[in-house]
Amino acid sequence: MKTGKTSLAVAALCNGTVIDRIPAKALFKAARILDIEHADTAVTIGNNLPSKELGLKGIIKVADTVYPEATLNRIALIAPTAKINIIKDYEVVEKRHVELPDTIVGLVRCSNPKCITNNEPMLTRFNVVDREDVTIRCCYCAQDIKAADAVLD
Repeated sequence: MKTGKTSLAVAALCNGTVIDRIPAKALFKAARILDIEHADTAVTIGNNLPSKELGLKGIIKVADTVYPEATLNRIALIAPTAKINIIKDYEVVEKRHVELPDTIVGLVRCSNPKCITNNEPMLTRFNVVDREDVTIRCCYCAQDIKAADAVLD
């Protein structure tokens, strides 16, 4: 007999940002990109939640915070399936997918040990060269890095 009752795996949010459909293996990288460790508002993180599209997914809810679009789009490097929901008074007022920016600055460490960015105090800079296979290229040494192999700075 069905009761018609369902429950949320992660509590509802009054106001803030929800980043949903993060592949489970990328959840903590996404949290690092958002600098969740230093958040001064309530944060809810759910991992290994069931997902029809991903099998297992992660979700991040940050109360009373709306991130700049550029910050959220950096998540597309490691979680191109991520979906952003902006919440006001418990209602979703905006929904969108993350979009990979053309250039990624100061996020990924270059894998070439001889790259100037690994030997001088300077920000890394990568251009996206393949959006399908998510591959980026260092602007200084031309080293290609696949998103799955990216090490966050």
